[in-house]
Amino acid sequence: MTRTLRAAIALAGTAVLSLSVVGTSGVAQSATGAAARQDVKIGLLLPESKTTRYEKFDRPYIEAKIKELAPGARIDYYNAAESATTQQQQVNTALAKGDKVLILDAVDAKSIQSSVEKAKAAGVKVVAYDRLAQGPVDAYVSYDNRKVGELQGKALLDALGDKADSGEIVMHNGSPTDPNAAEFKAGAHSVLDGKVKIGKEYDTPNWDPNNANQQMSGAISALGKDNIVGVYSANDGLAAGISTALKAAGISVPLTGQDAQLDAVQRLLTGAQTITIEKPYKPEADIAATMAVDLAEGKPLGKDLTPTTVTSGSGEKVPSTLLTPVVVNKDNIKETVVKDGLYTVKDICTPAYADACKKAGLE
Repeated sequence: MTRTLRAAIALAGTAVLSLSVVGTSGVAQSATGAAARQDVKIGLLLPESKTTRYEKFDRPYIEAKIKELAPGARIDYYNAAESATTQQQQVNTALAKGDKVLILDAVDAKSIQSSVEKAKAAGVKVVAYDRLAQGPVDAYVSYDNRKVGELQGKALLDALGDKADSGEIVMHNGSPTDPNAAEFKAGAHSVLDGKVKIGKEYDTPNWDPNNANQQMSGAISALGKDNIVGVYSANDGLAAGISTALKAAGISVPLTGQDAQLDAVQRLLTGAQTITIEKPYKPEADIAATMAVDLAEGKPLGKDLTPTTVTSGSGEKVPSTLLTPVVVNKDNIKETVVKDGLYTVKDICTPAYADACKKAGLE
C-alpha cells in the first residue's frame, strides 16, 4: 500500500469519526429538547364557573396555547367552584400528581399563600393568573385593575352628566377575597369621590349575582327609588343581579360592569347597562400559557413576557405583565367584542334583541 493511499484511508476514517461524533451530539441534544417538552406537566386551577369567562374562554384558550407550544404536555384541570378550601386541596392534588407548574387564579388570594409556599418548597413554579395570589409567585399576568376601576368610574360620571349631584349612587365592589376587587374599587373611588354622593356601598362575597340583587333591593328600600341616580357594579355578573332589582323597582339609571359577558353586551343594546369593560381573554391566556411552558422547560422568563413587576399582598416582587382594558358601550360593540372574536353578531342579535341590534347598526 502506497503512502498516499494510507494517508487517504486515515483521512477518511477521521472524517467518518467526526461525522459520527457530530451526529451523536445532535441526536442527544434533540432528545434532551424532546424530553423537556414531554416533561411539561401543568396544573390549571380556576376559581369558579358562575362567571361565564372561565369555562367559555380562559380554560380553552390556555389549554390550546399550551398544546401549541408543547404538544406532549399534560394539563391537569381544576375548578374550585368558589371554595378557597377546595382550591387548597386541588393544589395538593396537583403537587401529588407531579405537576411542574401551576397556573393559579386564586379564589382567596390570602388563604392560598400557604399552598403557594408548599409549591415553592416542592420546586413547583406558580403563575398567578388574573388575580395576584400572595406568597412566592414566580410570574403574574392580568389587566391593569386600577385602570379598570378608573374607566368604570369615568363612564358612570359621563353617563350621569348634570345629574351627578342630584341624587345618590350605589356601589357594588365585588368579592372582598379577590385582590382585583380592591383595585377596581380604588380606581373607581379615585374618579368618583367628591363628584357624587355614595348612598350605599357593598362588598359581594364570591361575586354572587343573587347577593348583588338582594343588596340592590335593600339599597332601593333604604334610599328611595327616586333618589338613586346611578349604580357602580364591578363586574357583569353583579350587574345582572342589580339590573333585575332595578327593573323590578321601575328604575332606569346608568349601570357599569366588566368582563364583556354576552348577557351584558345584550343589556348595553337595551339600555339596561351602560358600559362593560372588555379584557380580551386570549392575550392574557396566551401569555399565561407561554410563561407556564417556559418555566416547565426550565427557561428564564424574558422581559417580553414580564416587562414590569408588581408587589403582592404578602410583599413579594413578582415579574408581571399588565394588559390594557377596553371600554365597551352600545356604539362600539362591533369594533370591540365582535372584532376581537368574543362573539359574532349572530350570537348577540338573537330574536329578542333584533330590534335593538338594528337601532345600534349591529347587523
